[in-house]
Amino acid sequence: MPVHSSLTHALAEALVDVLWFIEGSEDEQMDPDDAVKVLEGVAHLVSQLSNDQRSELIGLLGTMAEAESDPARREFLEGFPEGFGLVDAAV
Repeated sequence: MPVHSSLTHALAEALVDVLWFIEGSEDEQMDPDDAVKVLEGVAHLVSQLSNDQRSELIGLLGTMAEAESDPARREFLEGFPEGFGLVDAAV
């Protein structure tokens, strides 16, 4: 089990683990409507973060992506800020 430098880092790791599981779940594993509700709930939650909190989370996600050896999970981590509304979508 990894040792995290902060509670925030540990919680970000846990959040990513849950969302990664939901994203990869088949319909037989999780009801698609429930999955959408959870993902939308997280997007709403992160939209309520202060600018400092967003910056901290984006930084943590970047650190996690750099350390990730699974290419698919790294891609998920790299896309997280835009996918969950932490940054504006590229125009």
